[in-house]
Amino acid sequence: MTNELLVLIGEAIGVYFLVLWAHSLRNKLGLSHFYALIGSLTAVMVWVTDAGVRVEVPGIASFMVGSTVFYTALLLGVFVVYVFDGPRATRIAISTIIGVSVMVPLVTLILHWQIRISNNGENPLGYFPPQSLRIYSASIFAAFADLIFLAMAWEFLGKPQLNMRLWLRAFLTLLGVLWLDVLLFATGAFAGEPDYFKIMTGTFVTRFVLSVFAFPFLYWYISWQNGKNGMEIENRPVLAILREVTKVRLELSLAQREIERRKEVERENVQLIDSLQGALLEVKTLRGILPTCSYCKDIRDEDGNWHQLESYIQRHSDAKFSHGVCDKCMKEHHPEATQ
Repeated sequence: MTNELLVLIGEAIGVYFLVLWAHSLRNKLGLSHFYALIGSLTAVMVWVTDAGVRVEVPGIASFMVGSTVFYTALLLGVFVVYVFDGPRATRIAISTIIGVSVMVPLVTLILHWQIRISNNGENPLGYFPPQSLRIYSASIFAAFADLIFLAMAWEFLGKPQLNMRLWLRAFLTLLGVLWLDVLLFATGAFAGEPDYFKIMTGTFVTRFVLSVFAFPFLYWYISWQNGKNGMEIENRPVLAILREVTKVRLELSLAQREIERRKEVERENVQLIDSLQGALLEVKTLRGILPTCSYCKDIRDEDGNWHQLESYIQRHSDAKFSHGVCDKCMKEHHPEATQ
């Protein structure tokens, strides 16, 4: 066994334990530090992968440090987050990984551009290798699909009808995700190339070896957390990682409708209050002391103007007047009509 392989194994074990240890602190510190860690590991993964750092094992396989150490560590992290913290926390972890994966190559391009300007187009940054758009796009798509598939595969293999043991469920999920990554990334990045099938075959073998190597860490951690916290692993729908997005959107839509409804009710209440206040003012005016002429019975308003009784009351209330003749006045003014 070469020194390079021993270093690779030690590095992988250290990073795997670091990710799982950070997740184990979630009950005390939350998950913020965990998200920060996987974001940092994603940046390192992108850099060492672009740099082509690998360890050759003669007669066996070639192991990329980026996928062997860092990508697998991220996969373990997302795995345990989904199992113990649910779809929402998993989506945050996935968003962190994808966001950093997009950001690092963009920063690299900016650095190359700045160096070319300052050096008149010479001496680009050799230790920040630029990435081809095809490989870059395939890597981002494969990582996103892998992490979504992880949640779906875990739930599918956990169906009661399958009655699958926990260790087998964990191993098959891990192996399935690693093989899916090979299929998607190699096809997107190298399909049509002369060495496409050779790359696919070799990578499938290395990913199988990698899943066998990483599985004990995953199974040990899941069993330890179950025993420590005394909790059962929740069985969710296969599409739980996606369905909750729809649920959240529906809740936001319903909340928005409720806000609009309450605003409309509030506007109606304001209009009603204004109307009632106006009516109250009218009632107070008519109930107050009305200056009235002792002779003609006209009423004086606040501005000192005199108005007929009928017009004043009609102006300050909803009352309307119609005229007739009472019995007393009928006898006095029209005695012939009473005979």
